[in-house]
Amino acid sequence: MLQPQISFAFSPYTALYDLIVPKDNMLRQINELVDFSFVYDELKANYCMDNGRNAIDPLRMFKYLLLKAIFEMSDVDLVERSRYDMSFKYFLQMAPEESVIDSSSLTKFRKLRLKDLNLLDMLIGKTVELAIAQGILKSTSIIVDATHTKARYNQKSPREILQDRSRKLRKAIYSIDDSLKAKLPVKNTVDTLEAEIEYCQKLVEVTETKLGIAQLPKITEPLNLLKETIEDDVEQLRISKDQEARVGHKSADSSFFGYKTHIAMTEERIITAAIVTTGEKNDGKQLQTLIEKSKAAGMDVKTVIGDTAYSEKENIAYSKDNDIELIAKLNPQITQGGRKKEDEFEFNKDAGMYVCKAGHMAIRKAKQARNEGGKNKRTIYYFDIEKCKACPFKAGCYNDGASKTYSVTMKSDEHSEQGEFQESEYFKAKAKERYKIEAKNSELKHRHGYDVASSSGLIGMQLQGAMAIFAVNLKRILKLVE
Repeated sequence: MLQPQISFAFSPYTALYDLIVPKDNMLRQINELVDFSFVYDELKANYCMDNGRNAIDPLRMFKYLLLKAIFEMSDVDLVERSRYDMSFKYFLQMAPEESVIDSSSLTKFRKLRLKDLNLLDMLIGKTVELAIAQGILKSTSIIVDATHTKARYNQKSPREILQDRSRKLRKAIYSIDDSLKAKLPVKNTVDTLEAEIEYCQKLVEVTETKLGIAQLPKITEPLNLLKETIEDDVEQLRISKDQEARVGHKSADSSFFGYKTHIAMTEERIITAAIVTTGEKNDGKQLQTLIEKSKAAGMDVKTVIGDTAYSEKENIAYSKDNDIELIAKLNPQITQGGRKKEDEFEFNKDAGMYVCKAGHMAIRKAKQARNEGGKNKRTIYYFDIEKCKACPFKAGCYNDGASKTYSVTMKSDEHSEQGEFQESEYFKAKAKERYKIEAKNSELKHRHGYDVASSSGLIGMQLQGAMAIFAVNLKRILKLVE
């Protein structure tokens, strides 16, 4: 049964917070800045309002997940820290002497209470609304990009992951007392998952019962991480790899296995929209949805800044129809007319014909459509085959008995206009703002654990994205307000 607990529980020790948690503490500032009561409105449908045992306050559970996104901690360590860290207790609206939840409750909350929620759009919308209310969101431009996140599973074998985490625990133990090596179990040498699990279980047992150092902060985190792997991750890993993750490409010769998060961000560096997809999805295809989501969040979008991936013809036409400036360079193939062997054929502007490297000019040209509907038109230039037969460069250029042509893909009207626009000084100046979103992607990955998925599946990735983006937006708003 849900009974909201919006205010602090009565306690004679509540005044301690004013003495211990300073006014400029980030968590205190977030508490004062954000009205979290929206959590009740969004989650009440997933609770029984008048029957059963009292549920843990959903606002508190939500705040636990936000702390997890801000500080990148395991469930166990997060709850343990909330036992003694007064800034955590203050943020969670706990009385100083109040007991903490069981860490397993967080897993249940994620799976049972947050299901069927469009949490990503909802949380981004709340932060954009807050930024507008604070008067710090004034831009009419959004910068778009995609960042990749590796799947949690199948990056390494289950045995390799256990080896990595047991190695971190041993390293922490050695740093405290190198002589403790002699008390640790002998490392596993059998190449099976079962043998590695058995070794890790022995390592955990020895650390907790015989070394007398399990409660030291330096040992606690790697120990809990290894235990969590044995008890939770291995079961998932043994079943299969992440079924929803896909292979995507960062460049022509590098790839990743996982997901993409397509992001729109203002010039003030506040994220206004995000779409989580599997790794193989095309960046440019998400642009129109990012713009519509940004508008729905409260943005007045007049300009979009992105890389070449967003300059496809459909996006140019959409931007024009909606009076939006698209600051995205065309693919070089389009600006150059989509032609091959550029060093062998040169265009004679006076004759309007191409000339081959032997100096022979085309004798005629014709326009042709590749597909039905006249799309992807090209111009075909025909050469005099009698000259080709006697040409000293015919090898690799002309085959006996065939005609000799050279084709150039024609630019559409949309591409022609965009090509002229991208040569303007205004375009070049606005394009320089794109670096900001690359820095934001780096912040998500390196400060909020967004480089690797915290769970399997697209839904889990969307939840991770929602909490991470909510966290970085709140931090940015705090900085701008200051």
